[in-house]
Amino acid sequence: MMKNLPLACSCFWLVMNFVLFLSIYVAPYKQNVMFTAALQRGGAYGPFNTTTTVMYNSVITNIGGGYNQFTGIFVAPVAGVYYFTFFYHAGGQHGSHLFLCKNGSAIVETSDHSTRADGADNGGNAAFLQLAEGDQVYVRMAANCHLWAANSRTTFSGFLVSPV
Repeated sequence: MMKNLPLACSCFWLVMNFVLFLSIYVAPYKQNVMFTAALQRGGAYGPFNTTTTVMYNSVITNIGGGYNQFTGIFVAPVAGVYYFTFFYHAGGQHGSHLFLCKNGSAIVETSDHSTRADGADNGGNAAFLQLAEGDQVYVRMAANCHLWAANSRTTFSGFLVSPV
């Protein structure tokens, strides 16, 4: 039994050094960041006479704390490649036009024109974006457009795919 003691001490030393290595070199780079928020305002949202940032007020998940439900803005807590999606539901009587924006610039969009013959519209889009720490991503709705803001049908989501 005693002759295995040096081996046990060596294994313990190896494991402790590996744990120390992970805590110093790997753990700081592994951060989970993901969110999903829904627009819950009890019915129609808009139309407004100016382009508006959509404030998805019902947070479903916000791991990493990057999404702010009061501003509608996601702020990247770490640099990396992120994947974002946004989906909407709206009635057909007004147009719908949404833009996914990064730091003030529209990246991708989705839209549908108004018509009296169409009872409802659905749309969405998605994009991979490389973000620096502190970059902002949000959804803007064009002036004179509207969305349906109930039943979690209009959502905004994103997650960190890979740190850079």
